[in-house]
Order: sequence, then C-alpha cells, then structure tokens
Amino acid sequence: MKKWHLKFVLIVFFMCSSLFSQEKVVYKQIDSIALSMFIYSPENIDTSKKHPAIVFFFGGGWNEGSVKQFEPHAKYFAQRGLVCFLVDYRVKKKHQTTPFESLKDAKSAIRFIRENAKNYHIDSEKIVASGGSAGGQLAAATALIDGYNETSDNTFISCKPNALILFNPAIDNGPGGVGFDRVKDDYKNFSPIHNIKKRTPPTIIFLGTKDALIPVETVKKYQKLMNKAGSNCEVHLYEGKTHGFFNYNKFDNYKSTLLKADAFLKSLGYLEEKPKIEVE
Repeated sequence: MKKWHLKFVLIVFFMCSSLFSQEKVVYKQIDSIALSMFIYSPENIDTSKKHPAIVFFFGGGWNEGSVKQFEPHAKYFAQRGLVCFLVDYRVKKKHQTTPFESLKDAKSAIRFIRENAKNYHIDSEKIVASGGSAGGQLAAATALIDGYNETSDNTFISCKPNALILFNPAIDNGPGGVGFDRVKDDYKNFSPIHNIKKRTPPTIIFLGTKDALIPVETVKKYQKLMNKAGSNCEVHLYEGKTHGFFNYNKFDNYKSTLLKADAFLKSLGYLEEKPKIEVE
C-alpha cells in the first residue's frame, strides 16, 4: 500500500471513528415488517443550528443489498457536518416485493426525515438523496416520480430531496433499460429518465465507461434532458471502470468520487470549509 494511501486510510479511520454518533430508528411499519434507518450525526452537534442531511439507498437491483454499502460515505460526511441516514427498504429476496415497494419505502424515508427535521437538527430544505445502481434509481425517483406513495404516508410532506448524488444509477427502466422485465409498461411512471421535469434538484452522477448495466449514452441523454429542463446535472465518467467501481473496496475510486461529491455539496452551499483530509 502506498504511503499516501495508508495515510488517507488512517486519517479517515480516525475521523470516522471519533467524530460521529450513531442511532437506529424505525421509520416505517408495514404489517410485521419494521423498516429502520441508521443515523450518523456529527459528534457534539450544534443543536442551535440546522444542518444539511444526506440519505443513502443501497444498490442490489431491488432484489437484495445492505445499508453497509454506504457506511463509509456516511461516516465521512458526518465528520463534515452532515446528518447522514442509511435506509433499509423492502427488496425481493427478503420481502418478496417489487421495485414499486422499494420506491414507496424510499419516499417514506425522506418524508420521515423531513417530518422529524427538528428532532435531528436538520435543515429540511437541504436534504440530499444518494444511492448506487437501483439505490440511485430510488434516489432520483423520489425527486421525479409522483406515484407510488404508501397509503399510510402523509403526502402533504414532500418526499422530494433538494439535491442528488448518484452512483451508476439505474435511471432508465424502459425497454432495454434496467428492471424493465419487472416494471413492464409501468416504466412510463417509474423510470426517472422518462419523467424529467422543471425544477429537478441539482444532480451529480458518477459512472464507469465499461459499466455493463448503465450505458454512457444513457447518462449523457439524462444530462441533456436535465439541461433542457433548466436543471443542473454534473456527470463524471471514469474510463474503463465497471459497475460498482465507487465502492469502498475500490479505494482510489471511492476516494475520488467522495471528494467530487464533497465539492458538489460545497458548490451548493451545503458545506463551507474544505475537507480535513490531506493526501500526500
């Protein structure tokens, strides 16, 4: 391991192990299923201020997955001053559900966070949704899709995030896209790329050029449609990288995408200071 690489690991480990606190809370109950989210807050959080929040949805094709996927990201952004949420949601292998239930849960999670913003010292107008692959689709869909709301939700509370950070997101669910075999003709009301509208939250997307599931052309089309709608969409392509290239076990890519996401949030005014990470 290179010297700078090891130093980065040790600095991140130190900060992430000492500068946040963790909590688990049930945000939704569906019959016998209790859905939880794990909350990472800055240690000694200033309760007199409202802090930005970021909500992470794991990937796994709406079939499986773990909240641990974005745990390193949550720990990092907690020490940067954000309140972070790792959301568990219903998936096929565990709950015998469809992608539609997954989206209902994602919307419920953001509504729960916004409704309880005061309790978690959150600025309800600075909520970021993030996710990878199918989790990226869920994050984007909370902003773009009007349907698929849980009947128990208070729909007067908005589920729309204020910004999006998407990692190889499954944003096209139409014919030839990810998940079409499961959503069928409902893609017209489910697929983010087919539902881009004005005032879509500012977005940053990370994608490897060798991703076998998400073509580069799809993301470029998404960016074009976003720009046409008057919304900002920043795209970062990683040459030769494949699906899931951004995960923590691909450390160099993890670090690169993490710091670009940090800069994106800084450009929106969600972060003020520079990262306290020095890479030598």
